[in-house]
Parts: sequence; C-alpha cells; structure tokens
Amino acid sequence: MKILDYVLLTLVVIGAINWGLIGFLNFDLVRVIFGNMTILSRIIYAAVGIGGLYAISYYGRIRTSD
Repeated sequence: MKILDYVLLTLVVIGAINWGLIGFLNFDLVRVIFGNMTILSRIIYAAVGIGGLYAISYYGRIRTSD
C-alpha cells in the first residue's frame, strides 16, 4: 500500500506544480509535453485527478495514527 501512496502522492505533486505554472506563468507543462488534449494528456490529467481523490484518504489516516 505504501508504494501506491508514493505513486499517487507524486502524481498529486506533479498536478500541483502544473497548476502553479498555469496560475503564475500561464504555462501548461502537460499540454506542452503531451499535446493539447491528446489521449495521452487526458490520461495524465485523469491520473492526477484520481491521485487527488485518493489523497483525501490521507486525512483519515492522519487522524487514526495519532
């Protein structure tokens, strides 16, 4: 389970960096690398979104570990 946590947390960090670039510099790194809404870029966006949804479970785990 820890490997899944690290992989999905990495996806969330990548998504956060990409959104930071969009917000501050109007630069979408995923679009530049993979193209504008190509199937690959849509998969990347979907994986980051799933990672974000999974990261919600971290709140429950933090509370139960105290």
